[in-house]
Amino acid sequence: MFAGLMGSGLASAAPEAPADDTVRVFGTLRNGSEPVAGVQVDAKDPAGAVVQSTVSAATGAWEVFVPPGNYSVTIVESTIPSGVEVQRDTVEVTVTPGSPRPVIFLFGEKRTATEVSAAEELTRLTIDGLRFGLIIAICGVGLSLIFGTTGLTNFAHGELVTLGAVVTWFFNVKLGIQLIPATILAVIVGVGIGMANELGIWRPLRRRRSGLIAMLVVSIGLALIMRYLILIFFSDRAEPLDDYQVQKQIGSGAFAITPVNLWCIIISLVVLLLVAVMLQKTRIGKAMRAVADNRDLAASSGINVDRVILFVWSMAGALATLGGVLFAMSELGGRVQWEMGFKLLLLMFAGITLGGLGTAYGALLGCVIVGLLVQVSTYWIDPDLKYIGGLLVLIVILTIRPQGILGSKARIG
Repeated sequence: MFAGLMGSGLASAAPEAPADDTVRVFGTLRNGSEPVAGVQVDAKDPAGAVVQSTVSAATGAWEVFVPPGNYSVTIVESTIPSGVEVQRDTVEVTVTPGSPRPVIFLFGEKRTATEVSAAEELTRLTIDGLRFGLIIAICGVGLSLIFGTTGLTNFAHGELVTLGAVVTWFFNVKLGIQLIPATILAVIVGVGIGMANELGIWRPLRRRRSGLIAMLVVSIGLALIMRYLILIFFSDRAEPLDDYQVQKQIGSGAFAITPVNLWCIIISLVVLLLVAVMLQKTRIGKAMRAVADNRDLAASSGINVDRVILFVWSMAGALATLGGVLFAMSELGGRVQWEMGFKLLLLMFAGITLGGLGTAYGALLGCVIVGLLVQVSTYWIDPDLKYIGGLLVLIVILTIRPQGILGSKARIG
């Protein structure tokens, strides 16, 4: 059985007060559905010295605070209650600054054959890659449409993702609103933030005929300002969402998945399908595609280009907000981090470049491919290095096919 899965509001048995430079390592000990209380958990450095020690509470929850580094987190077997067996009592972890580290111990009868076949492991990683790719697509579609309609490469889009998750956290934790209504309210706020970006910054710059390079520099400066304002008013620590609960996997074998990951896949597919229908069937969607194809021709045919761009920005803000919440729930264990969107920005750029800059369908296809490559690559490389795959995809596609999979070549001059 799994123990140590992430949850919110978990309290350990009288941990020491954390120092500013320490990181939370935590978990919940469960034997099946029953919590395992009174078990000593030690965090040891590479030399075998105990750095921090704690005892699991009545709920099975425990936590320690340690400086960044490599540790062996160990259950002291002499403290395990009689009748409870542990399959894995030591977990090697790498603790990085600002990223709380959950630890999973396995309870139950020891298995004689725990090796997972390569096919089963690759199937799991493929499903996880699909989930991750769809979340990147949710965030990246708006970025691609902004580029298609305005020509702007918006480096502040990652901060829209972070801001959406932070606003959801504020509604959920500070105001006590349940997670789903809090997410809906945050999406509405995301629409407002997207419109404010367009009306307050980008439309005035376009009317002054600012060049795309100048606007790119403005977007970089805006990203830095937003990132560090979030750091000042939010926290430098990952903060949990209140309604995130311990997740027990459903299914079995290669197709085992937690409910939150399954719902992330379903929600992403539904939202992206609605975006596709909107682009194909509605007047505003056809107008968006016309502006993306030829802005001057669209304006001469009677399309209100400014109104279309404003709609694109509002939709991009909404999708970025939703993507931030899904990313926090499925990839960060129900926690919000102040630079989560910045970490995702490279993968968004890699995905929309692979699919074709400025095309919504290209962004969808490219982001899913990037998500699959990133997750499946962990079968061969260290998971901490998996985002490097996004950079490699970006370099390769710009070298071989700069227009992307669904993009078309453009003749200049």
